[in-house]
Amino acid sequence: MSHKSHVHDSGESYSGRVPASPSNKSGGPPAETEEGRTLTKENAGQPNPNWTPSQGSGPSRLDRVREAAKRDGKLRFTALLHHVTIELLRDSYSNLKKKAAPGVDGVTWEEYGRDLEGRLKDLHGRIHRGAYRALPSRRVWIPKSDGRQRPLGIAALEDKVVQAAIGTVLNQIWEEDFLGFSYGFRPGRSQHDALDALYVGITRKRVNWVLDLDVRSFFDKVDHNWMIRFVEHRIRDKRIVRLIQKWLKAGVMEQGQWYETKEGTPQGSVISPSLANLYPHHVLDPWVEQATGDVIIVRYADDAVLGFQHREEAERFLEELRMELHPEKTRLIEFGRYAAERRQKHGQGRPETFTFLGFTHICGTSQKTGYFTVNRKTSGKRMASKLRQIRAQLRDRLHVTLAETAKWLQSVVRGYLQYHAVPGNEERLIAFRKDVMRSWLRQLRRRSQRHRWTWERFLAHFSTLLPEVQILHPYPDVRFNANHPR
Repeated sequence: MSHKSHVHDSGESYSGRVPASPSNKSGGPPAETEEGRTLTKENAGQPNPNWTPSQGSGPSRLDRVREAAKRDGKLRFTALLHHVTIELLRDSYSNLKKKAAPGVDGVTWEEYGRDLEGRLKDLHGRIHRGAYRALPSRRVWIPKSDGRQRPLGIAALEDKVVQAAIGTVLNQIWEEDFLGFSYGFRPGRSQHDALDALYVGITRKRVNWVLDLDVRSFFDKVDHNWMIRFVEHRIRDKRIVRLIQKWLKAGVMEQGQWYETKEGTPQGSVISPSLANLYPHHVLDPWVEQATGDVIIVRYADDAVLGFQHREEAERFLEELRMELHPEKTRLIEFGRYAAERRQKHGQGRPETFTFLGFTHICGTSQKTGYFTVNRKTSGKRMASKLRQIRAQLRDRLHVTLAETAKWLQSVVRGYLQYHAVPGNEERLIAFRKDVMRSWLRQLRRRSQRHRWTWERFLAHFSTLLPEVQILHPYPDVRFNANHPR
């Protein structure tokens, strides 16, 4: 018996049917098939599928854009730029990170604000007469947990302001289009909301197989032409489209050299999260709308986990998916309430595990009820990477005062615990805190020529300075039920 459920508007994991073929089998992007469609019967009263919002003033104007987008999923917006007002630009500036590193222009948040009203008036004028020019991003390299590095682009402050304003307008539309199982970089949705949905989906649905999906070099490989076509699926204001094209083509600066960007989204830019969600929304998400048997999906940007009742369904999905997957990180494993029993019967050992958003997910049994559950532990690789970072920074802080180092470590440990303090993860958290303490002790011994710091003496003086381990998150089904009472 197949089971189907649709929960787009609830923020839950999604269940549905995977179509036999994508909408772009003819060779054109899926958005192309939507262009030029006649109105549906439900929208017969609308004069045309293109919509120009009223020029009225007040904060309700953007609300009306969202309401229109919600009413008609085929509506295309032809006039949006007038929503980019000086007031919106000012709000966008105020919401930026004040201590963020500057871009290629070297302008900081504080410096830009010294003549804020004059700068914003000038910027607003250039945007609306088409004279605004995007600067290239300053490229820096960020270490990854696997030892590799990923590029990050730091946009100029003025570009951040414009991108934030445009993103505010566009998200009124796209947030009505994005599906419930999409969690990454969306307002009101956190990584823990995604983790909760995944837990509930696996424990409540008939999931026997889990596909841990990783799109290869997603942010680096996005095709610009497809991206613009997906933007134009809803946005027909050519001025808005041209702004997005400017950001995509602005290039990057590294060690004084300009490099053209022929593909990919500007990682690190303010607009990048919205564009990063738009692409898989049109390429990946339509493939998982329906399925025979129970199917769940939770996606956080390019990182997704799917659960299938039938292995054949998962294999067919992999065959039909038109996205390049990372061969080492994409895995189909037997996982679920019957996985341990079936694997034991075939002499295959314990069920394999998978990692999502920093947590390793393990098939387990509840000590209270004896029923199947999913245990979640901090990923060993993620914890090791964080500890390496802390040790390196402690070495750099060798001559910083004890009070300053203690304050810094308090902030680091508190932030780490706030994210990872989920039920059942106490052992990993205790080990993490203990390793941080040992790293701090080694630093203190290097500072002192007398080496009088024993482990016991160190604990007596400094143990209370770091936050204690305590569970800060409720059980995932409890929070999920509270957020989605229906």
